[in-house]
Amino acid sequence: MRLDKMLSNMGIGTRKEVKAILKKKLVTVNENIVKDGSTHIDPVKDEVKVDGEVITYQKHIYLMLHKPDGVLSATRDLNMKTVIDLIEPAYQHYEIFPVGRLDKDTEGLLLLTNDGDLAHQLLSPKKNVEKTYYAHVEGKVTSEDEEKFKVGVDIGEGYITKPASLTILKSGPVSEIELTITEGKFHQVKRMFEAVGKKVVYLKRIRMGELILDPTLQKGAYRPLTKEELAYCERMKQS
Repeated sequence: MRLDKMLSNMGIGTRKEVKAILKKKLVTVNENIVKDGSTHIDPVKDEVKVDGEVITYQKHIYLMLHKPDGVLSATRDLNMKTVIDLIEPAYQHYEIFPVGRLDKDTEGLLLLTNDGDLAHQLLSPKKNVEKTYYAHVEGKVTSEDEEKFKVGVDIGEGYITKPASLTILKSGPVSEIELTITEGKFHQVKRMFEAVGKKVVYLKRIRMGELILDPTLQKGAYRPLTKEELAYCERMKQS
């Protein structure tokens, strides 16, 4: 990798800013001053320092975000705030993106990464990765709905959903439920309840595979994945 690209990717600055830093002889590779940004290095084996500080190269970034209501699951939008706007610039240099989408008015767990292989594995219909949602539903959710969801319901255009697991936490005028599905059709949870004559009024994703929303994360907050969570991601990539 070119030295200037590595430094830029690590958030040291733009290519122009990195060029100025190199010119000032502030960059060393294995203790040797390097002024030429086109110099090729091994970002893993070579020790790169800027003004005496070691710059550790990290190829992939994995962040758990508690997505708030009213924010788009997109990398950019001209008119609305996106989940990327919630992330500090140091991480944005990695060109991270959301793995899958949560509706604008849906809250909860969203993984942000620049690891395309992992994203593919988590989203592939063949992998049947479970996604669990907590919801408030207008109308009394019953055991009959549980049975219908186990079989699959028609959410429009003749599409029958895969079997889903519905857990009723509270049944009443506004019911509280948890629903686990293994696919991600457009507005799927809302459409599933519409299929049984009910309406979702609040929706929050709390789990994706073995990634569980950190209860200490406030809405709009994020953190890097833990070692255990990263190990799960590696297993997914190798599966």
